[in-house]
Amino acid sequence: MKKENHTLVNEFVFQGFSSFHEHQFTLFAVFLALYILTLAGNVIIVTIIGLDRHLHTPMYFFLSMLSASETVYTLVIIPRMLSNLIGLNQAISLAGCATQMFFFITLAINNCFLLTAMGYDRYVAICNPLRYSVIMNKSKCIQLVWGSCSTGLTVAVTQVSAVFRLPFCASEVAHFFCDIRPVMNLSCIDTTVNEILTLIISILVILIPMGLIFISYILIISTILRIASAEGRKKAFATCASHITVVIVHYGCASIAYLKPKSENTKDEDQLISVTYTVITPLLNPVVYTLRNKEVKDALYRAIGRKLS
Repeated sequence: MKKENHTLVNEFVFQGFSSFHEHQFTLFAVFLALYILTLAGNVIIVTIIGLDRHLHTPMYFFLSMLSASETVYTLVIIPRMLSNLIGLNQAISLAGCATQMFFFITLAINNCFLLTAMGYDRYVAICNPLRYSVIMNKSKCIQLVWGSCSTGLTVAVTQVSAVFRLPFCASEVAHFFCDIRPVMNLSCIDTTVNEILTLIISILVILIPMGLIFISYILIISTILRIASAEGRKKAFATCASHITVVIVHYGCASIAYLKPKSENTKDEDQLISVTYTVITPLLNPVVYTLRNKEVKDALYRAIGRKLS
């Protein structure tokens, strides 16, 4: 039988945070505040890096691309989540759901590989400083960013095409956005092939970049430990601290969400993990890179000083 005859629904409805019905307004207020902080923080980072010539380096170029990607990433998910919390726009069409999933996957994978590019940048800066400007030239930086984005686009097209070929017989998504597994669970047929595809893609786009970052930091740490000066070692570690913090949270949440067995967590636990990587992690970027990074703080002070003078 053709897929069209199986597809009994033309729109989905998000269950959202139905388990916390009595706390929906509180959740709305908290998530809205975090969302505003995330948008403001990432926009400030992109603006400061663009305006301050002291930050026109590969490391901050990657950071600005990551902040821009995180900004769009949150725009894809959080506004609809907020509207659902106050009872608005509950339904989403199949096309709308596919579009949201496409951008979510593209940007999530783009972020993974941008963090890998930032790890490579730190490796070259610390382990091969004399050739840093030659290796990390403008062309190489653009290639790394384009590679991150094109990988995300390729995987998103593959994954979304596979999911939305399925016939759907249920319309209630047990989530607050169109994530892969909750949508696949609405299918009328067995989704084992799709589950295997999702697992293979997750392994490729999570474990491989994570492994490359791990190798980079083994080499970085071994180089730092050979630095004679204690002050030099401290300074070298400081340049990596912000990146390591973001990497641990980002890849930790992604691994738990997509590499765990299908039925290991409850719906509420899955949503908690999803909130972490859709709401908390994008906020982590501006917080970590402004509070822990002296160069960004100095650039911010210079910008504020110029505006006040």
